[in-house]
Amino acid sequence: MSSFPPLPPSWDTSSRGYPDKTTRVEHLMLSKHLAHCGALQGPLRVAWMGISRLHRMLAQRALTGTLLIALLAGMAWLVL
Repeated sequence: MSSFPPLPPSWDTSSRGYPDKTTRVEHLMLSKHLAHCGALQGPLRVAWMGISRLHRMLAQRALTGTLLIALLAGMAWLVL
């Protein structure tokens, strides 16, 4: 079984696999930027995940939900 030597750190999108040539200050600025963006998108991401879960749950029960709504509407029409 062959083992590969560990690669030096690199930013795949900016250095295309070559060793990272960014300074410590640039790393710090990038970390601050990512933390700031993550804090801004945190509540939106949580809301979006909740909506997605609700959508999946309702999509799985679409036929049951449709029949239940039709039954309730029919009962309300008969009572009124």
